[in-house]
Amino acid sequence: MQQKTWKIIGGNNQIIAAAIHDGHKVRKEVSEKLAITDEARLREEDPFTAIWTEVAETRIIGLHSRFEVDLNRPREKAVYIKPEDAWGLQVWNNPPDIELIHRSLEAYDAFYADVHSLLKKVVEHAGHFVLLDIHSYNHRRNGPNVKPADVELNPEINIGTGTGMHRMWNPLIRRFIDDFQKFDFLGRHLDVRENIRFQGGYFSRWIHQSFPKTGCAIAIEFKKIFMDEWTGRPDNIIINAMYQALQSTIEGINSELRKLSKS
Repeated sequence: MQQKTWKIIGGNNQIIAAAIHDGHKVRKEVSEKLAITDEARLREEDPFTAIWTEVAETRIIGLHSRFEVDLNRPREKAVYIKPEDAWGLQVWNNPPDIELIHRSLEAYDAFYADVHSLLKKVVEHAGHFVLLDIHSYNHRRNGPNVKPADVELNPEINIGTGTGMHRMWNPLIRRFIDDFQKFDFLGRHLDVRENIRFQGGYFSRWIHQSFPKTGCAIAIEFKKIFMDEWTGRPDNIIINAMYQALQSTIEGINSELRKLSKS
C-alpha cells in the first residue's frame, strides 16, 4: 500500500474536525498525466481549511488533492474522468488507465476504513460524536474582476444537514447555528444559513449511514471571502476570525453532547 494521503491527529474525543479537501499534493504518476494546472486545481480545492480543524483535538486532514481522488464523493465517482465530473475542467491529457484509477481507489478505501475505525473507537469510548466536515466554496467563478455570486444564494457559512441526519441531533444543530450567528465577527455577524448552497456531501452521508444514532456530521462550507480565489492569496485576519467563530460553537456542542449522555 502506498503512503497515506491523509492524516489523523488525536484519539477518542467526541468532537472531531475534518478538512478532507485541504490537500494539494498528487502522486508522481498522477502529476505526469494531468492537463489541469496547479492554479486551476487550487481554485477547486479547500486551502487553509486544515487550520480550522484545530478547534478539535481529533482531526482528519486530507494531504492529497481531490483531483487525485475525491474523498467526498461515492467510490464510483471519486476519480474524475470527464470534464463534467470536475466543473467542466479538462483534468487529464489522456484518460487515466485502470491501474492508476485502482491505486487511487485503494487510497480511498483505506481512508474510509481508517476513519471508520477511529469513529468506532470514539463511540465505544464516549457513546456519541460530532464531526465538523469543513469545506470551502467559490463565489467568483466568472473571474476576479466580475461581480461575485448573488449573496442571497451564497451565505458566508453554509451549514449542510441534508445527509440523512437523525432528528435526535436537531437541538444540537439549532444551538450550533445560533452560536455561529451570534459570534462577533470583526464587528458584525456572519451570514450563517442552512442548506442554501449545499446540503452536504458523501462523507457526511456515509457517517450518518454508518453511525445513524451515534454520529452527527455537520457539513460546513465557508465561502472563500478569506482568500483570493484566483491568486490563492489568503487573508489571514479573516482566516483567524473564522477560526474564532467556529471555536465559539465548541462549548455549545459539548453541552448538547452532555445532555445526550444523560438521556
